Amino acid sequence: MTEFNISKEFVDNDIVIIKVSGFLDAHTAPKLEDEISQLLDDKKYKIIIDFSSLNYISSAGLGVFMANIEIIRSNGGDIKFYNLPDKVFEVFDMLGFPMLYEFYKDLNLAIEKFKEQSNAE
Repeated sequence: MTEFNISKEFVDNDIVIIKVSGFLDAHTAPKLEDEISQLLDDKKYKIIIDFSSLNYISSAGLGVFMANIEIIRSNGGDIKFYNLPDKVFEVFDMLGFPMLYEFYKDLNLAIEKFKEQSNAE
């Protein structure tokens, strides 16, 4: 079985940081899908994915984000990507994700962006 771990941390009760580590592929993507589905059930729509410990992502892993983004954005939220290793970013970049999502190297900037959006509403 491929190693994959998820942890989460809440910021100001409405922003959640999901840290993924290991290998996000067809075997492990359902675990992340379940985690995001639970957040949506709990009406948590402001999600930051921390990729700093991710070693590999496949198209199945990318699909998790595409499957949920419409629901998340229609509820005033978003998914922001943080701290991608170069080889992981290359996969996202090759498939055009930077045109659809925001990527950050600084976690505080991603959090601040959500707070700015909340203040504008």
